[in-house]
Amino acid sequence: MKHIFSLFITVFVISLYAEAQNVKVPIDTTIVTNHTTTIKGKAITYKATVGFQPVWDETGVPIASLCYTYYKRSDIKNDENRPLLISFNGGPGSASVWMHIAYTGPRILKIDNEGFPVQPYGIKANPNSVLDVADIVFVNPVNTGYSRMIPGKDGKMPDKKLFFGVKADVKYLADWINTFVTRNNRWRSPKYLIGESYGTTRVSGLALELQNRQWMYLNGVILVSPTEIGFKFDGPVEVANRLPYFAAAAWYHKMLPPELQSKDLLEVLPEVEKYTINQLLPAIVKSGYLDAAKKEEVINKMAYYSGLSKKTIRQHNLEVPKSYFWKDLLRDKEGYTIGRLDSRYKGMDIKDAGDNPDYNSELTSWLHSFTPAINYYYSQELKFKTDLKYNMFGPVRPWDRTKGNNTGENLRRAMAMNANLHTMIQSGYYDGATTYFNAKYVMWQLNANGKLKNRLSFKGYRSGHMMYLRNEDLIKANDDIRAFITKSSVNINKGSKY
Repeated sequence: MKHIFSLFITVFVISLYAEAQNVKVPIDTTIVTNHTTTIKGKAITYKATVGFQPVWDETGVPIASLCYTYYKRSDIKNDENRPLLISFNGGPGSASVWMHIAYTGPRILKIDNEGFPVQPYGIKANPNSVLDVADIVFVNPVNTGYSRMIPGKDGKMPDKKLFFGVKADVKYLADWINTFVTRNNRWRSPKYLIGESYGTTRVSGLALELQNRQWMYLNGVILVSPTEIGFKFDGPVEVANRLPYFAAAAWYHKMLPPELQSKDLLEVLPEVEKYTINQLLPAIVKSGYLDAAKKEEVINKMAYYSGLSKKTIRQHNLEVPKSYFWKDLLRDKEGYTIGRLDSRYKGMDIKDAGDNPDYNSELTSWLHSFTPAINYYYSQELKFKTDLKYNMFGPVRPWDRTKGNNTGENLRRAMAMNANLHTMIQSGYYDGATTYFNAKYVMWQLNANGKLKNRLSFKGYRSGHMMYLRNEDLIKANDDIRAFITKSSVNINKGSKY
């Protein structure tokens, strides 16, 4: 790949300097660099903008400054039909680093084909980026990445309640997106939101907020490793829904019986899903009133599909916590734990005994490679130099959930009101935090009236929470986004109507 830095700075108003140990935050500034890359075998020229755009209070005073990175193809003069993809990560205190330099962006971190860190750390070309079909802006909410609150004239920080909560988050980000779209003349463009993990809660809420308060109608929402987005599936449903994930992780680590292990994963999972819905869920609902013979039958089947011992399942009254599963699956075979967000990863605890792993093996691995990569990338390739710390995970607590999370219902309402709005869900089979079967459950709840099926889709991958770390899935997942954009754009010139 030929990577060209023909650097020019459109606005280099960087007010970053140390004064009495305080680092100033840029409030309204952009730095632009020009680049060339190759995507899907075709040369692509683009400009990358590292910007800071304010969040204002009701009187027009800046109360926060959000850092974003905007990639725009520079070889397309007319962008009225050019899609704009607005990207958020989760946490809710997570920076946009994950999808930015590992999934859809034009540059990705150096890792091996399965997603494990390699040295020397750094950045390389992403020949699978969706920049060929859509411009992309990666947004860091308040206190993530380089984004920060701005103190008032009295030196006091604004009220955290303006930012740190389900509803507050959606409200101020919708205002911010409106300003960004206006400043960059993208009102005519088809618009898509993509969110990962808690970012799916964020973009689900934004779909209706943008539509109802900003009169900005979207073409698509992509939910990557979605949370429950406000749909309730606790109790027996939550417990039963664990089994398909258990089966996937056990299959990967070769802990299933030979007759299952000899099958492909995608042959095993439908069988487990069917059992979960038709047999396991009713059994867990009956709890202690389940017939003894039937309970033993369920224990045998759960052990068969999960790789866990019958004793373990019996001792937990059929309700084995996921944290215990991560600790126990390989306990007697190898003495390793498995990862929460991606169960392909193994960890090593001080003691084999215990109910949960000492640490998240997958997150340790990811931070190993992402942290040096993003810091290098901003300073050396995007030419943004600062003494600000890049917050991989920023301080956003306490996060207000007391007002309720209705974001899934909001997305459903937005889809009902906007016939052009499509939703795609992407999940890794080995994700133990936001499991793929829970993601399917979310999709079913979105289609409660049965009329949205042709605008909802699910895509599964043979990896975990960040399924794009595995190179084979990086290729497939980006291609799925391309296909989603194409499908959701087919009839837009015929009007939004049923």
